[in-house]
Amino acid sequence: MIDVIIASFKEPKSTLRAVEVFLKKKRKDLRVTVVDPFPEVEDFLKKKIKDKRFKFFLDPAEGKSYALNLLFQEYASNNKEDLFILTDGDVYVSDNALEDMVKAFQDKEVGCVTGRPMPLDPRGKKYGYWAHLFFTGIDRVRRELSENRQFFECSGYLFAIRKGVILDFPLETSEDSIIPYLFWKKGYKMKYVPKAEVYVKNPENWKDWLAQKVRNVKAHENLNKIAPDMPRTKSFINEIRWGALFALRYPHNFKEFWWTLEAFAARFYLYFKAFKELKKKRSYADGWRGEATTDSTKTLD
Repeated sequence: MIDVIIASFKEPKSTLRAVEVFLKKKRKDLRVTVVDPFPEVEDFLKKKIKDKRFKFFLDPAEGKSYALNLLFQEYASNNKEDLFILTDGDVYVSDNALEDMVKAFQDKEVGCVTGRPMPLDPRGKKYGYWAHLFFTGIDRVRRELSENRQFFECSGYLFAIRKGVILDFPLETSEDSIIPYLFWKKGYKMKYVPKAEVYVKNPENWKDWLAQKVRNVKAHENLNKIAPDMPRTKSFINEIRWGALFALRYPHNFKEFWWTLEAFAARFYLYFKAFKELKKKRSYADGWRGEATTDSTKTLD
């Protein structure tokens, strides 16, 4: 059984598109569940989708990780050939993503598989350029670590795990970091499948960009408390080590080079802001995107 879980937050049109990409597949072993805290989203989707493989889970609005834990237990299976595929309602995957990710699990040592985020934003605008720069850098690092069978954190936009390995995970950090770590501790490997693409609309203004990135940094810094022995792939030091020289070589012209310098300054500031908030005990808390809404990332709604 393949359970696709799509976490959404009051984005019915975008979520409908995300669901339909999966339901185009004729697999009988497929179930697609949308988890959302808004009843009106359930009403909208059930009017549009008549496929019996579609389910809706109205969560108690306690956070994405909390809802995922509930579904992990409800859809639990002792069969490690069964899979969870996790994605979001404000993104959508390539037509081949499902098959390519499932195929990766033919290696019995693989416990987590992640796809490749692709920006929908135009490279010709600053925030779109930043998205292309950062996503290309992440792609480069994941390819290297995957080929060397080393640990790396997955992409919350699209990743898959075997059922029957874990039933829950801590809520105090991002699921795309802690879940791969829990599998790693049990002896499983990570695999990156760049052909399994997931299309992402990124922030297009400073307020939204900073809110999104600060929240991400705070989530990852909580790992120091939860999993101090976890190999870190997303950190300030690793950004410099793996990304600084690459970023300087990435621009095609002077405008992009200037945007790259601005990106350096922005990354320094966001880490400063995140660490400052953590020092004031304003820590990461599991919650839906409504906690720090980034309206410019919405595509259809």
